[in-house]
Amino acid sequence: MATQLPLRLRSALALVTGAGSGIGRAVSLRLAREGAAVAACDLDGAAAQETVRLLGGPGSKEGAPGGNHAAFQADVSEAGTPRRLLKQVQACFSRPPSVVVSCAGITRDEFLLHMTEDDWDKVIAVNLKGIFLVTQAAAQALVSSGCHGSIINISSIVGKVGNMGQTNYAASKAGVIGLTQTAARELARHGIRCNSILPGFIATPMTQKVPQKVLDKVTRMIPMGHLGDPQDVADVVTFLASEDSGYITGASVEVTGGLFM
Repeated sequence: MATQLPLRLRSALALVTGAGSGIGRAVSLRLAREGAAVAACDLDGAAAQETVRLLGGPGSKEGAPGGNHAAFQADVSEAGTPRRLLKQVQACFSRPPSVVVSCAGITRDEFLLHMTEDDWDKVIAVNLKGIFLVTQAAAQALVSSGCHGSIINISSIVGKVGNMGQTNYAASKAGVIGLTQTAARELARHGIRCNSILPGFIATPMTQKVPQKVLDKVTRMIPMGHLGDPQDVADVVTFLASEDSGYITGASVEVTGGLFM
């Protein structure tokens, strides 16, 4: 008879942004299965509540614990909002989150020759500024409370190799890598680890907007022969959140099925 492995995150509180769908929802579910209490945050408050419902709590009211979990609505790109979010999470759970996973992200694709400044600004605001604000607020909360933690930022393989029609997205995701590596250097002395994950093409609502003929072409380029699943990313997040990765910080882990290796 197989023995059940101990839950790796039994005492953890995890804040997940972009938790209402795709990778963020898969991460929330995976962390909860490992024993973590989850603060699920999304710009779409109803989607965050649905995630909490899937975690096993009613999620009937914003900020109200559903079992060990709670839903929050926030626009991470707005100045001051991530700091208020951290205060709300601390008030709800009586402690700062020891695991912070930034999954919130958007695309506004267009070729460089035609991209508007507004589309550039929106993507940078959510994908890069938002991660900066959440990382900063989480680090401040952890340092002030004397707690250790693990901050995990979702970048993209596009931030490393670029992609047609995504100058704004590629720039934002490249910025996340540099931000995370620098934060790792600064925060290690406080017992806070910072790592980034670089997904390839993952089957999410974001990739569902890509024309099928483009997805077919991309799939042929992936050595493993298929798109990734959000669970593939969530598994790596769980490893980086746990003490199994206790000596890893400043890393950028590619989850791509071998694409662009």
